[in-house]
Formats: sequence, C-alpha cells, structure tokens
Amino acid sequence: MAARTPPEIFQPPPVLRVTTGAGAPEFQDRRFTTTFRIGRAEDCELRVQNEYVSRYQAQVLFEGGQWRVRDLGSSNGIYVGDSRVQEIPITPTLTIRLGIAGPEVAFEVEQSASVALDSTAVYAARYFKEPAAGEAVGEHTQMVRRAFQQVQKKQKRKYHGIVAGLILIVAAIGGYAFYQHQHIAKQTAMAKEIFYAMKSLDVDIASLEKLVQENQNQQGAAQVTKYRTRQKEMEKSYDRFLTSLRVYDPKMTEDQRLILRMARVFGECELDMPKGFVEEVQNYIKKWQSSGRLANAIQKAEVNGYTTRIANELLAQNLPPQFFYLALQESDFDPFISGPPTYKGIAKGMWQFIPETAAKYGLRIGPLADFRRPDVADDRHNWEKATSAASRYLKDIYSTDAQASGLLVIASYNWGEHRIVKLLQSMPANPRDRNFWKVLTDHRDKWPQETYDYVYYIFSAAVIGENPKLFGFKFGNPLAHLEAH
Repeated sequence: MAARTPPEIFQPPPVLRVTTGAGAPEFQDRRFTTTFRIGRAEDCELRVQNEYVSRYQAQVLFEGGQWRVRDLGSSNGIYVGDSRVQEIPITPTLTIRLGIAGPEVAFEVEQSASVALDSTAVYAARYFKEPAAGEAVGEHTQMVRRAFQQVQKKQKRKYHGIVAGLILIVAAIGGYAFYQHQHIAKQTAMAKEIFYAMKSLDVDIASLEKLVQENQNQQGAAQVTKYRTRQKEMEKSYDRFLTSLRVYDPKMTEDQRLILRMARVFGECELDMPKGFVEEVQNYIKKWQSSGRLANAIQKAEVNGYTTRIANELLAQNLPPQFFYLALQESDFDPFISGPPTYKGIAKGMWQFIPETAAKYGLRIGPLADFRRPDVADDRHNWEKATSAASRYLKDIYSTDAQASGLLVIASYNWGEHRIVKLLQSMPANPRDRNFWKVLTDHRDKWPQETYDYVYYIFSAAVIGENPKLFGFKFGNPLAHLEAH
C-alpha cells in the first residue's frame, strides 16, 4: 500500500489593517486579506483622493509569506521617510507616504490569536522534531525526517555562504560609513578653519579701520575695502561648507533656524554651538512673549525715528545692526532715563553711559550728573550724540578684548569692560579660543546672573525681530528696510 501523502495545507494571509488620512475628514481604517490597489481611480480598492496621489499608485499583495507594497510605476511614487522605494515588505508595521508631500498610509499585520490544529505547526512537530528515545515511527515519517536532514546539511552550507557574503557586505557598509564620517569630520574641520580665519581677519580689519578713521588716510581706506572683499569671499566658501554639511537642516523649525542664523550674525560659529543654547534662547523668547515690553519699545523707536539712525551708525562701524536691541535692553529707547547710583556714578540716557565712558567718547557731562533726573546740558540725553558714541565704544570692544564676538561685546557692555577684561585676557587672543561659546562653556560660573540674562534677552529679542509674526507679535521687523549686512 502506497504511503499516504499528507494533505497540502493552505494558510491564508494574515489580516492587514490599513489606515490613511489620520486626523482628517477623509480618514479611512480598513482591513484586507487579499491583494488590493491604492490610488485615485474609482476602481482602486483603497481610494485616496489627493493631488499627490496617482490614479494607480501602489499595489499591496501577499507574496513569499509576507505582505508587500509595490509601486505601480506611478509618477508620484511611494516614499519611506525621505527615500523613494519601488517595493518594501510590511514587517509587521510600515508607514509610507504617497508622493513627495502626499498623505501617509499606515499598515499593520494583525496576528491571529490562535493557531489551528491542522496548521503547519502540527506537521513541523511531527516530521521535523528530534526523535525521542525509543520513539516508534512509521516508515513514511522516517523517510521524511531523513530527507529533511539532507536538506538541512545543504541549507547549512548555503547559509554559511550567505552569512559570509553578508559579513563582507556589512564590512563594506561599515567601511563606507567610516569614510563618510571621516569625510564629514574633515569638511567640518575645514569649515571651522575658514570661519575663525575670517573672524581673525575681521579683528585686523577693525583695528585698521580705527586707524584710518583717526588719520583720515585714503590709502588705508582702500586697503580696508580690499580686505573686506577678501572676507566676503571667505564667507562664501564657509557658506558652501555649511550647505554641504546640511547645517541648516530642512527638518529644523523656523525658530531654530533663526537662532542659528543670529548666532552667526553676532560672530559665533554655527558648527561650535554648545548643547542647550537653542533651548535657552527659546526660554527667553517666552519671557518676551509674556509681556508687552518688546512691542512697546519697538513702537517707540519707530515713532521717534530712532531705528534707522541707530542701525546706520552701527553699519558705519561695520557692526551688526542688531546691536540696536542693546539700547532696547538698556533703556527701552528712553533718552531721558537715569540708572541707579553706582561706584562709577549714575548711568544716563538711551545707552546708559556712566560719566567716565561717556567722557572718553566725547560726550559732555552735565552739572546734574550726581542726580537721577534729566539734564539738558548732558550729552548722554542727546540720543543722536550718544548713539554715535555707543557705536564707537562697541567697535572698540569688538576689535580688542571681544575678538569679534558680538555676544562678548554685549556681555562687556553690561558687565563693564574693565571687569570682564581680566577674564578675557586669561584666554588666548584669537577668535577660535576667545568667543562666547568658550566663555559660556568654560567660565559660566564666573558670570553674574544679571549679565547672563542681559546677553540672552538681547539675543532673543534680535531673533524675534527677524520674524516677529512667527512668535506672535504684530509689529514688523524693524531692521527689514536695511541692506543685508
């Protein structure tokens, strides 16, 4: 009697749950057990009406023991993350996007709660398990088991070859990843070299500009122009590196991008930004959002014509016009304000000059210097003269102890250049080793909280000023009318 062949076992595909349009009116939650198509066409089993969806975009089928998604040669394509794919398995979940900016479709293979007794698991236990000692089995079972053992030997040899091949592939991928890492590290290092060389040139140019202004030397002025042109070329090279390194990642939020850009404006390298800086700036932005102070001060500056004059004075010194926000933090643009008494005297005016510094930069000190009230004879209350003096004072700090770091300039203005100078001069006199990032990282414990707040308030106000509506403010960018600097 011929051995009885076990019946062929049919195992139906597991249920595939499909959802699309999550959170939208066109939300669908479907389940499939057979092949189906996705697209805009009416005869698609899963119809998705969207401009980024082709008429017949994808087919989902059960093949080789698993569900798979296959592109039907559509013009819009199917994407996983940022990568376009032609076919991909669902193991056991998968989310794809229809088109570059189309809706997402999520898949989930639902597992059955129980296994039928006549499933392949029963046959696997009968024919392929290790025989128990003294187990009596039929001739057919013995034959199947011997065949299985032979197949196993062949499969082991085959799998050894596959594993060896996979090891080579993994090694190659690892080598490529290492090369890429090394390549990126090299590009980053080169970009930093360019940035800090650019800032060193900025320090030298600033010193030369001061001499030219003092001596009215036309030949020196031409040399300054030549150096500025060279600096612009270096900036272009640096920007190309930033682009290739994807520093301004498209996945960044707009406020993160603005913070990064503003750090560059104030003379800090985007590639060296310390961890937590972005989050701290966002905290200070929230503080501005919780009061009307910023909006009121900007309105006052606009109404009284302060904005353009202040910005132009700063630009004349080749300083970022965003130092405009320093006057806001000092006085809310009030030319007649007086500060509290200090051992250096009473600070007065929009830029809150103490008598010693005001006199050094050519401002006349009035007879009421020791009183906290306006004095028409005191130039510190003349906002135009005070602005001119402030721009020259900021430039001097910028070109000497601050080493072209705008944020160190701001800290020095608040803390006093004589008190911070000892700290700064303990650091190497070059922009790479003396910048705000270094001071923030290595000497935070030596900073008064008042100065820390002062720098972050001004910086965060400058970030808001670039796009006020992004942060919920109704006024426009007060510096928008200026040429890019």
